[in-house]
Amino acid sequence: MAGLWRSYQALMTRHPWTVQIITAGTLVGVGDVISQQVLERRGLANHNVTRTAKMMSIGFFFVGPVIGGWYKVLDKLVTGGTKSAAMKKMLVDQVGFAPCFLCAFLGISGTLNGLTVEENVAKLKRLWPPVQIANFYFIPLHHRLAVVQIVAVAWNSYLSWKANKM
Repeated sequence: MAGLWRSYQALMTRHPWTVQIITAGTLVGVGDVISQQVLERRGLANHNVTRTAKMMSIGFFFVGPVIGGWYKVLDKLVTGGTKSAAMKKMLVDQVGFAPCFLCAFLGISGTLNGLTVEENVAKLKRLWPPVQIANFYFIPLHHRLAVVQIVAVAWNSYLSWKANKM
């Protein structure tokens, strides 16, 4: 496991943008797999591979680039590594960015999956500021997207379940 982590770190050093995007897309896909296998209990025979590929595409082409880019901007907007700076980053992120991002994400997945407006609005009310405070205070910039995506696997599972619920 330590060797895998060292390899990931080496790749992150050489190709941070690419690794962050691949990580985000992969973890959005993991969220969908968890959704189908744990929440929906579909079983492997009934797993919707197309749906997982669709969710991964949203991760690769929207989640990774948008959040990764936002964290770079945010790190320039609010500088420093103090608790106060972490709190400011969390507030700017959750008040300014998160609502817009969630609207866009849910709009994209809703469009791809035919969700109602009411279902999308209900999802927008769920944010997770404690994770963001810890993320902005303890986690270096190049790992923030991965941390958020790891925590978001549960969120992605929920979103995938709701987005694809018939």
